[in-house]
Amino acid sequence: MKAGKQTTLRERAVVAGIGVHSGLPVTLVFHPADANTGVVFLRTGADGGRDREIAAHARSVIATEFATVLGDATGPICSTIEHVMATLCGLGVDNALVEIDGPEAPIMDGSAADFVTAIDQVGIVQVGAPRRFTKVLKPVRVAKGDAYGEFLPYAHGFRVEAEIAFDHPQIGRQKLAVEVEPDTFRREIARARTFGFMKDVAKLWGAGYALGASLENTLVVTDDRVLNPEGLRFADEFVRHKALDAIGDLALAGAPLIGTYRSVRGGHNLNYAVLSALMADRSAWTVVEAETAPRRIVRGHADVATGLVAPAYGPEMS
Repeated sequence: MKAGKQTTLRERAVVAGIGVHSGLPVTLVFHPADANTGVVFLRTGADGGRDREIAAHARSVIATEFATVLGDATGPICSTIEHVMATLCGLGVDNALVEIDGPEAPIMDGSAADFVTAIDQVGIVQVGAPRRFTKVLKPVRVAKGDAYGEFLPYAHGFRVEAEIAFDHPQIGRQKLAVEVEPDTFRREIARARTFGFMKDVAKLWGAGYALGASLENTLVVTDDRVLNPEGLRFADEFVRHKALDAIGDLALAGAPLIGTYRSVRGGHNLNYAVLSALMADRSAWTVVEAETAPRRIVRGHADVATGLVAPAYGPEMS
């Protein structure tokens, strides 16, 4: 979806479940939104009964230890938003108000499949404004020990390359490269579930995490096998889920990306670090706008490879 108008949902879509870390019940509602709204989270029934609103943007991230958390100076507003953001990005939804009545998004079955189903049932429509994209202009890389993530220019859309390596017979080294398009996202990425190791459960519980985790929403790995009776959905489901998380974390760029993201042994913390490094280097990216009408003279330069036009005075993003 590299050209055309911005999109939103045809009507509202509702999902309900529990938070994987809090264990609390939560209902999430996707609402249609006007052009140029972007994705905004609305937390209802927060402390003091106040409603709190926050833009889904890298500048709103306050934590990335076990999930991506959005908040402000007063504290966290909503957490574990990566599968929601991945779904909106993967399906090409530009504008949505995401209403949530608990501290974190529902984990559902551990993947983005239920979010995809909910949005597909109501449909996606265009709104009257051209799509804007964040286009990567030069390499940006962040390394942390033996892990690294990097953005690279790529003229043909958004591409994610992920690699993981675990000293475990069920996982080992896995690699995946995928073009982030709606059909590919539905087929190859959305159903990949979050995973965890049984040896880490006590530590996580003690720290107040994974209180809602179960075999119904998490791939649980012991020393030599996967505990879930249904087994894996993909032979390389682990790296596919890492790609899902990366898509969701990088959707916080503020506009769909045009570029390649490569992650080796990465996670939420690294994804956020690389996105922050990209946003901080104003020479590393630009905003480009999709053509929605017959070719006309525009102040700026045309990108022949993508059919996109970069305005001479594009909007500032941070």
